[in-house]
Amino acid sequence: MRIPVMWRTGAVATTVAALVAVSGCTVQTVVPPAEETPGGQTPAGKPSAGTSSAPGDAPDDASPDDAKPPSKPKPAAPPALAPRTLWSKGDRGRNVRELQARLRQVAWLFEGPTGTYDGSTVTAVKGFQGKRGLPRTGKTDTVTWQRLLNMTREPGKWELYASGGQPAATPDPRCLTGRVLCISKTSRTLRWMIDGRTVSTMDVRFGSQYTPTREGVFNVYFKSRHHVSTIYDSPMPYAMFFSGGQAVHYSSDFAATGYSGASHGCVNVRDEGKIAALFSQVRNGDKVVVYW
Repeated sequence: MRIPVMWRTGAVATTVAALVAVSGCTVQTVVPPAEETPGGQTPAGKPSAGTSSAPGDAPDDASPDDAKPPSKPKPAAPPALAPRTLWSKGDRGRNVRELQARLRQVAWLFEGPTGTYDGSTVTAVKGFQGKRGLPRTGKTDTVTWQRLLNMTREPGKWELYASGGQPAATPDPRCLTGRVLCISKTSRTLRWMIDGRTVSTMDVRFGSQYTPTREGVFNVYFKSRHHVSTIYDSPMPYAMFFSGGQAVHYSSDFAATGYSGASHGCVNVRDEGKIAALFSQVRNGDKVVVYW
């Protein structure tokens, strides 16, 4: 006997419903997978699962950093500033004098400081720079000056004025009247003064500790243009005697060596032109004051 198809279908439905009730699950609708073509596209041309169609989207396996814009390059470090020039040829002053004194300490300059940045100073600075691998400009810049400071000591007063040029000391009160050779041991200078007015000034040096120049108030008592010492057999041109054998006179040794030497008690003058002019003006009887 044939069982109707409709019955069989209802029986199946009844059986399925019974199984769902027992398992507590819901029925899932199964969708058959679409056929994929190479490249991950469906036949309809739509992207397959796991792909993105938005332009610029990062792929699924990209790291977070891949999506960041590239970082800006760091700015380059500013170039180092060139050394600043402190002194160069033609400059004058106390700082130039100190530069020259320090160059003398390291044997790059042999002349005494003058306070003028001259050709000899340029040559000395070039030599110092070249020895230390610095640009040989002959100009004293901040780098050159620092290197020189590190190699030398603070020059003393008579190192600064080894070739003279020091300021004259204030005149002693005894020099303010009459015609006076006003001689200061403190500043190593001679002022030729008339009634308190300074006519001329010149550098001088004195005797050593064994033959000191006398101090006090004296008078010129004898002048000798071409004098030669009878004791030391040395020339004393433009000699103006004021105390025994002590005189004011020109000294070629003082002109050549500066304050590295000393006299035998006389007052030495290094500038021949100045003492020649002084010799022509001084008279016997004019006052001489030697003081500290």
